[in-house]
Amino acid sequence: MSGTATNGNLKLRSQKWFDRNEREGMTRRAYLRAEGFTEKYFDGKPVIGICNSWSDLTTCNAHLRTVAEAVKRGVWTAGGFPLEFPTISLGEVLMQPTAMLYRNLMAMDVEECLRAYPLDGVVLLCGCDKTTPAQLMGAISVDLPAIMVPGGPMLSSVWRGRHLGSGTDTRKLFAEKRAGRLTEEEWCEVESCLSRSAGHCMVMGTASTMTSLVEALGMTLTGCANIPAADSRRLAIAEESGRRAVEMVREDLRPSKILTRDALENAIRVDMAIGGSTNAIIHLVAFAGRLGLKLPLETFDAFSSTTPFITNVQPSGKHLMEDLYYAGGLPAVMEEIRSLLHTGALTATGKTMGENIAGAQCFNRDVIRPLHEPLGAEGGTVVLKGNLAPCGAVIKQSAASPHLLHHQGRAVVFENNADLWARIDDPGLDVDESCVLVLKNGGPKGAPGMPEWGDLPLPAKLLKAGVSDMVRLSDARMSGTAFGTVVLHVAPESAVGGPLAAVRDGDRIELDVPGRQLELLVSDAELQRRLATWRPPVPHYTRGYGRIFLDHILQAHEGCDFDCLRPED
Repeated sequence: MSGTATNGNLKLRSQKWFDRNEREGMTRRAYLRAEGFTEKYFDGKPVIGICNSWSDLTTCNAHLRTVAEAVKRGVWTAGGFPLEFPTISLGEVLMQPTAMLYRNLMAMDVEECLRAYPLDGVVLLCGCDKTTPAQLMGAISVDLPAIMVPGGPMLSSVWRGRHLGSGTDTRKLFAEKRAGRLTEEEWCEVESCLSRSAGHCMVMGTASTMTSLVEALGMTLTGCANIPAADSRRLAIAEESGRRAVEMVREDLRPSKILTRDALENAIRVDMAIGGSTNAIIHLVAFAGRLGLKLPLETFDAFSSTTPFITNVQPSGKHLMEDLYYAGGLPAVMEEIRSLLHTGALTATGKTMGENIAGAQCFNRDVIRPLHEPLGAEGGTVVLKGNLAPCGAVIKQSAASPHLLHHQGRAVVFENNADLWARIDDPGLDVDESCVLVLKNGGPKGAPGMPEWGDLPLPAKLLKAGVSDMVRLSDARMSGTAFGTVVLHVAPESAVGGPLAAVRDGDRIELDVPGRQLELLVSDAELQRRLATWRPPVPHYTRGYGRIFLDHILQAHEGCDFDCLRPED
């Protein structure tokens, strides 16, 4: 073989690395021969990278080495040459202060590996919530043929005959423990049975939301997102995805051909129909930014107001992801809202979205409701504006208390997360159930990294009195597994001088979800007077990745990507 090999009429990118007539090409081939590969593997076979986010430190992704082996089988049988490579892995449970701080670092890792290595296409293995958007962001920027294979949700948990959802029920039971209604022995029993297998959270948290939205975007095989991690069908679809990756190279089917505005709008529709995590908005805006598309928050709100919420899964419902899969999974949800979708959008299958979901059936109407009998007339997430959030804020109305969706209350302010935990259980805290709990310095720069601090704990004395929810607001995020009347992503954040920085104890705050308003009830003159005396906090980092993060991070309504990673206008 000499020169650049071709596959049909398509030149393979990988052959630039392996040209026998060049010294470097011979050396590269020789080094791969050291792994036992023979001459036939370099003779025009598409090289498919398997981008693996496996880690022992990321339980959600702990089974991805096995999934990678299934992908390899598919690549081999389709005539490709699979080469697995690792990237950093982001596990929200163990990483401090938050995996979100490192989403962009992982996206850079994926992007640079795809650019640097002799790959013609890639299969992206994801799971835990930030690994999915990070991998897709990197793949968008390089634009090689790519397909995603999520690891799937862990098996459902059962404790004393009660099904438990990771994250969601953990929060409920911890509140019971703080209120003195759950014993230490019971708490230990919950710990022993909460996580029954590898895989991501088995509720509609950020991980399940993002893998579902990747399928809605057309970047997986149909039905891939919701298969439980421990189910053998997870490995079967991984093998099929490996075969499909080879075909995508031969078809030159790249993310830029799939991830159109229609695809993004399909994902927003699905997000609203499934009661998805509020974090999805940040990640979808980041995808759009990488694609050079504008995706303002107003788009999400417009779609929310016209998309019924139909998926009865925790934290906005009662079932778990395993139940959703058995009920028909995401294809059944999308078939139910077909009339609201761009069914002509191209997908990684090579077919349109309409062709993919045609004939999908629902097998449990308590899990997936008919479009004409929804759980809610509007989508799960609402966008708020007002003098407290001029660039926007979000609330998951499907997981909020209806009686609090229009509420006015006195602010109880915490300057940061440490202040919150130091005082929240103080019996002398001046708070009642009508108050609005406010957390500052939880945003991209203020925390840093915008951790999942937004679902502020209720004061212990109110829990003991039977209070189950209060209005809470911050510039932080919350886990997709969380619930309650929680306003998040207030932008601009307090650490850059947003109006949230000016809120004081005793101020009146009005939340009006039907009216899409969030207002600090002080005069404009008083608000400006307070902001004029505001001083920025001391930076958290002066070197390394942290310094890069602080220098380049965008605000929540801009997707929290780095400004230097978006394409130039």
